[in-house]
Amino acid sequence: MELDLWWLLLFPAFFGLGWFAARVDMRTVLKQAKSVPTGYYRGLDALVEDKTDIAAQALAEVARQQTSTPELQHTLGKLYRKRGENDRAIRLHQRMLESPDLPSELRDAVRNELAQDFRKAGLVDRAEEILVQLLSGNMALAARRQLLDIYQQDRDWKKAIETARELRSDAHSFQHEVAQFYCELAQAELHRSNLAEARQLVGEAFASNRKCVRASLILGDIEFAEGNVPAAIAAWQGIEKQNFEYLAMAAERLFDAYEKLGKPLEGIALLRGYQQTFPQLELTDLLYQKIATYEGETRALEAVREAVHARPSLSGVYRLIESQMDELSPEGRMDAEVARALLFKHAQRLSVHRCKCCNFRSRAFFWHCPACGEWESFTANRSES
Repeated sequence: MELDLWWLLLFPAFFGLGWFAARVDMRTVLKQAKSVPTGYYRGLDALVEDKTDIAAQALAEVARQQTSTPELQHTLGKLYRKRGENDRAIRLHQRMLESPDLPSELRDAVRNELAQDFRKAGLVDRAEEILVQLLSGNMALAARRQLLDIYQQDRDWKKAIETARELRSDAHSFQHEVAQFYCELAQAELHRSNLAEARQLVGEAFASNRKCVRASLILGDIEFAEGNVPAAIAAWQGIEKQNFEYLAMAAERLFDAYEKLGKPLEGIALLRGYQQTFPQLELTDLLYQKIATYEGETRALEAVREAVHARPSLSGVYRLIESQMDELSPEGRMDAEVARALLFKHAQRLSVHRCKCCNFRSRAFFWHCPACGEWESFTANRSES
């Protein structure tokens, strides 16, 4: 009975100790919350409002007051870089690395940020030097991704291939990019007339990505340069199975090949078949020129009219008006000339290639988007939107 009585007395004591501990913890939390400088909250509020200048100033004041918060300085350096203040970001991250108080687990992260600062400032060599040193640490993945961007920027395709293969994972195989890197090397060898080397590199591109349209285009160019015209035609026609939208890029090559074989009408028939099957292909102007040369203006006009009715476009209507100018009266010709000039102006302004990833628009076609860096993302046919 005495033992039971003592247990009954202990229960209230335990509850009392728990209540006291909770009160102490709450006081500590409240004390810490009150100790956070108001500049910190002012900086956060400015970031929410996208006022990066005010945010940078407020957070810099807090960082000066609390030098023992490397995480805050780390974030401040990123903010400087985002604002384009690369020199300030570099100095801040360098000071952090020189400090003996910087925790070891943050050191590689700060070095990675410093490499990004150097890249943004255009000091790519210094950035690469830092990133190579990070390849054996806990920032290896981030360092390799930056190195891949640097090698693409410097057009060092061999290093880009090696780095992309090291980055390969279940989430991203990088086979698409590697194929493009091999195509860059193959195109360079083709320009130097090193056809055997170019052919080998195209084979590597196909090994990485069997649906690489660019590799088929280059292979056709190699075969054509070596005089293997039927093989060139087969390579270019293979694009239909890879991605038919790129047939427009091979269209003139295909016609030239048939013309070299003495079969221009077969080339025209092939292109007309493509246009009827895939109306979105940009073939109207090319077909008009070739049909007019080999079959006459009347047949060329019929082909243009058929294409415009199947898929109306400004460039098609422009060509349609142009082909009928001679049949108009002097007054009608003047009116048609005004309409034709207006159509031409708007077609030139609106007909652009567009990146399907970032919507960047350009009159010129790029395999590598200069805005977002994606490969093979540009529309092969110019849109009028």
